[in-house]
Amino acid sequence: MISVKDCHKQFGALAAVRGINLEIRAGEILGLIGPDGAGKTTFIRLLMGLLHPTTGKIRIMGTTALKSRDHVGYMPQHFSLYPDLSVTENLRFFADLYGVGKQQFHLKKKQLLRFSGLGPFQDRLAGHLSGGMQKKLALASNLFHTPDVLFLDEPTTGVDPISRKELWDLLFRLNEEGMTLVVTTPYMDEAQKCNRVGLMYEGRILKCQPPEELIRDMEDDIIEMVTEDLSARKVLQNISGLKNIYPYAGTLHLVLESGKGLPEILKKEIQKRGIPVSSIKKINPSLEDVFLSLMDRSDIG
Repeated sequence: MISVKDCHKQFGALAAVRGINLEIRAGEILGLIGPDGAGKTTFIRLLMGLLHPTTGKIRIMGTTALKSRDHVGYMPQHFSLYPDLSVTENLRFFADLYGVGKQQFHLKKKQLLRFSGLGPFQDRLAGHLSGGMQKKLALASNLFHTPDVLFLDEPTTGVDPISRKELWDLLFRLNEEGMTLVVTTPYMDEAQKCNRVGLMYEGRILKCQPPEELIRDMEDDIIEMVTEDLSARKVLQNISGLKNIYPYAGTLHLVLESGKGLPEILKKEIQKRGIPVSSIKKINPSLEDVFLSLMDRSDIG
């Protein structure tokens, strides 16, 4: 469906995308995760044809990104519809952009209102909708031309957990009908819903695999430690075999070379440094642990 070969994007001295090679299969959900500034939005805009690569090639359905626009949809991160137009008026506007005739519009509008659950609110101004409803309207507006590929840039940012779930339920329905989805997200739980996850950092995709494979292939040991000593992170930096240490949900996670994460030995070594330890245990890594470990490797430059 999508082929990306040695894609670079330079803005002056800033390298926003650096040497991405990626194949996206038809009918899959690809998630892209990474910190702010990792290059996710720039990469999505390159795939959309809104930006041109400095070097490299992007092909969508066998043609250029620019020529494939009739086959793709794009839902940007920020609400981009007209707040002073009603739900129906916004849909009418996008239907006109896609060249949808009057008769087809009424049929498609009915389907999209039912699909999105916005039927009871079709006369409400978009600016008066809740955040979750605005996201659903933005999604529905991109479906008039039934795209083969839908790009979504952090589609659930800023909405409540229930609206997040509802929006993902809609995305799954689109995917079940054969639509290919490329989604950027800051949420690890959303990334785990995807068929594959691309871990982006400093303009590169460090790895792109199914989430369960990323976790299974984690080479380091993860130790979860509970302590009330706020100086622990600084004191523990030079423990033998330690590759990273970071706060995680009220605990500290220690990333150690495989085989060096023996909790009892670590506990004694930590206590020798005067740090009280409430509990310490080896745990299975999360997707976030995998990502943070990859970011910390010395070959990322």
